[in-house]
Amino acid sequence: MKKGLTEKEKLFCSYYAVLGDARGCAARAGFCISPSKTAQKLLGRQDIRAEIDRLEKERRTFSPQAEKGLCRLAFGSVTDALRLMLAEETMTAEEIEKLDLFNVSEIKRPKGGGIEIKFFDRLKALEKLAQMSGGAENAESSFIKALSEGARLLSEEETI
Repeated sequence: MKKGLTEKEKLFCSYYAVLGDARGCAARAGFCISPSKTAQKLLGRQDIRAEIDRLEKERRTFSPQAEKGLCRLAFGSVTDALRLMLAEETMTAEEIEKLDLFNVSEIKRPKGGGIEIKFFDRLKALEKLAQMSGGAENAESSFIKALSEGARLLSEEETI
């Protein structure tokens, strides 16, 4: 009988609760050999699912799916995009299909050769995450209060 989760398993659960990308989370947690298969096995275990559920309940926000997507944009890996960029033209469609290109917003092949890859803006994703958690809301409400107070003072000066 197994006693608790290993450190790698706990890391996988933490990453998965935030990002929702099984293969990427397994690789980040240190499961380097066949992360896709390892992730499938981990997600099939009741103790792993229970830990992920517990972590997700702790992180409940307005929109869990949107938050996961924004977290993947803000903190996601770009190694697969770099692998695509540096690869010779020998990558098969199956190999490309296995790449995690979630952070990629655009791919171009310029006339001069090579490949151009544009990524989503990580800072914008972080700003949206802050807004979802209420961090930016406080700053916005302070700004609106300051504008309102300034407008009130200006209208008082005009009446004098």
